[in-house]
Amino acid sequence: MSRFFVDAWDPAYGASFEAGGGPAAPSSARVEPDHEVPAVDWRAIGPRPGVRAPDVVLLVDGVRRIDASVWTAEDDGGSYPGIAASYAAGVVRCDLERGAAQLAGAKVGRGLFTASPSAQDVVAGSVHYPVHRVGGTGELAKLPAAVQGPLTALEVEVSGAARIDGDLLVVDGPLRNRRQLPRTLGYIKTQHSQYLDARLTAVVTGLAPGERSPVFRLGTAWGGWSWYLRLPVAAGAPWAGIVRVECSAELDVTEAVALADLSLVTLPRFASTPYKDPRAPQNLVPIAGLERRLRALLGDARLLHRVLTAAARPRR
Repeated sequence: MSRFFVDAWDPAYGASFEAGGGPAAPSSARVEPDHEVPAVDWRAIGPRPGVRAPDVVLLVDGVRRIDASVWTAEDDGGSYPGIAASYAAGVVRCDLERGAAQLAGAKVGRGLFTASPSAQDVVAGSVHYPVHRVGGTGELAKLPAAVQGPLTALEVEVSGAARIDGDLLVVDGPLRNRRQLPRTLGYIKTQHSQYLDARLTAVVTGLAPGERSPVFRLGTAWGGWSWYLRLPVAAGAPWAGIVRVECSAELDVTEAVALADLSLVTLPRFASTPYKDPRAPQNLVPIAGLERRLRALLGDARLLHRVLTAAARPRR
């Protein structure tokens, strides 16, 4: 029998990496690997002397939930699909000097997402689903992606209100349109795309816990500086415990390398353990706690579904 590995993640959450050997889909993005270290000299990089974690780290995340699928009835006899969704964003402030963490802010939003030109806000008592009109034909399968824009805006709002001088902001997921935020990292815990060639990928899969790859540049639509690091993890599959981190393309290479070094002495201390989290070690401990709090803030899904059903009934 050939050698195999068991992914540490609970199967209900998918897999920590795509396919058994790592990211399955080669990316068409242009990759520039020579900025920090020439590609021919790529090697694992450990913590540099004198680099210490910031006193304050802010970790921001968002959650979303579809409360109901809806259909409109247009005057011309047509119909459009829609979703009523709830979403929430929050930020955890981790004071590393005091060893304390607390919720620094959270907000909840709701919306009715549809391409219907006639759709109106849904208001039922204190529950309000304002219309977010989407472009195109508004296929039902594509509507959940429309929630990402308002959710990202909410994440920017709550994290901006919590920032202080000298902190480090870690966004759970790609930075997308948050690249203008200072001292901000995007934290990607599931690897879908193969960005590097086989030789450079071997450097990544050969990382020991607490080591990172050299910084490289991605020429995608959301391009920027990026690097991989391996969190504390027991021996396992080649991509076990590996996350990709990114920062703004507007930074110069020296600033990007400084953030990469900072991430290496900061992120591993938040890594989760398998007996506490089914997505260990990539699902950081403060993020896991924040997700639970945010899902509670969304409200009771069954109650909201009943409220929406009642609001949809014709009035006598």
